[in-house]
Amino acid sequence: MSMDVGAQYDKLYRYCYFKLHNRDLAEDVTQEAFLRYFESYRHLREGQAVKCLYTIARNLCIDQFRRRPMGALEEDLPQKAGEAAVEEQVLTRIQVREAMAKLGREEQEILLLRYVNELSAAVIGELLGISRFAAHRRIQGAVRRFKEAMEP
Repeated sequence: MSMDVGAQYDKLYRYCYFKLHNRDLAEDVTQEAFLRYFESYRHLREGQAVKCLYTIARNLCIDQFRRRPMGALEEDLPQKAGEAAVEEQVLTRIQVREAMAKLGREEQEILLLRYVNELSAAVIGELLGISRFAAHRRIQGAVRRFKEAMEP
């Protein structure tokens, strides 16, 4: 069974954007990850393929981060819409960012992988080098701390 590239592309892009905070770099890294995957690993089964793809992307993001000068992080602004919608979007983003900032980097990554990119606890566990049960416990702990941070 082969991996559905279309379904994984957007998810991997979001993961890279989370790591890099830059749309152009995230797109470049996502494309590079797929190129490297297809050059060497396309024979893998779907579960292994997804893990391999995220590992490649994670390593490429680390390489990009090491090459960037300090203070070079770029914030993407929300897309233009009606004033009320933009205000609501900005307030929600601020609240979520503040809550996420209270979490550790690994907890942030776990929440992104699980709830945004919809990876299973087993795949997350493989990516982090832990059992799926440990990954499940970490996911639950991160969710609990995120909910606590979202409360006023």
